[in-house]
Amino acid sequence: NILSPILGYSEMALMDVPENSKLSEYLHAILTAANRARNLVKQILTFSRQNIQELRPLEIQPVITEVLGFLRSSLPATIEIVSHIDNDCGLIMGDATQIHQVIMNLCTNAYHAMEDTGGRIEVDLSRVELTADDLSGMHIEPGSYLCLRVADNGHGIEETVINKIFDPYFTTKEKNKGTGLGLAVAHGIVESHGGDIKVVSKPGKGTEFSVYFPVAGEDSILSEKASGDILPGNHEHVLLVDDKPEVLKIEQLMLDRLGYQVTARNSSLEAMELFRTKPDKFDVVITDMTMPDMTGDKLAGKIKRIRSDIPVIVCTGVGFERRSPGNAHFTDVGAFIMKPVTLEKLSKTLRKVLNKE
Repeated sequence: NILSPILGYSEMALMDVPENSKLSEYLHAILTAANRARNLVKQILTFSRQNIQELRPLEIQPVITEVLGFLRSSLPATIEIVSHIDNDCGLIMGDATQIHQVIMNLCTNAYHAMEDTGGRIEVDLSRVELTADDLSGMHIEPGSYLCLRVADNGHGIEETVINKIFDPYFTTKEKNKGTGLGLAVAHGIVESHGGDIKVVSKPGKGTEFSVYFPVAGEDSILSEKASGDILPGNHEHVLLVDDKPEVLKIEQLMLDRLGYQVTARNSSLEAMELFRTKPDKFDVVITDMTMPDMTGDKLAGKIKRIRSDIPVIVCTGVGFERRSPGNAHFTDVGAFIMKPVTLEKLSKTLRKVLNKE
């Protein structure tokens, strides 16, 4: 909720100022800082799987380059970093922030294995074709994958504990030197991207992590490219519901800018009563998830019982697993938008539910 007005007003202000002006430069700086804060929140939520991923065609190479640049400037000279990156090995459907986290966590783990003695970290990226014979112990299907390899020549991992290294809070580090979450977070992210991690280690010689991400198909890439950045509306009527006045105001301004008619309410009960009296007035409902009188998912259910064909979008600061048995009522929700809401995400989600894509 705090970031929503910052991002929203900055995005709209950028549309009204000349490009390459000082004001444009300042606004871009604000957007960059706000997006970093947004990504930090996403990272914090990753471990508890409370985030909604934004997967899109992604080149891993620039992410690797960014991480290695940071590590080379921050790790001691006793740690050598060597990389072999294939720059033409395809794309994955990925979340850049989360992939950054995976690489950083694996490299940090490698550094800790050589912190006292010094050593070498190797980071490789290549495209591989995995057959059924290659998949022993992994939970992925045969096919084309990008293989990210992070290896070190540190102290290695004992065979008795290697099966526990991805368990939350498990660590072999000294007290106050590790949380035991780094590898657990990395493993969770990779699995959520449809991939897996293979570990080979020899005590006294080092450890090698091979991370496999499925290569993105052409259909996924073309679909994302065709979607454009900001998609305008066609004067559809939106019922907008949020109990926070500052969020309600910026989202209403964003919808106005996109070309929608907007009726805004700061109470879910008032919104429900309005919809009950005029159910055919609206084309789509956008509601906050957490509100005092009635949560967004319950509002969606009541609205759908009055008019089953209307799409409902829920904006939330916490993600939900729609298929979880305990969350069956989320079937009334047409789409989720992770806060803070951006102009691009809002425009794309609206067109997706209204066009029934």
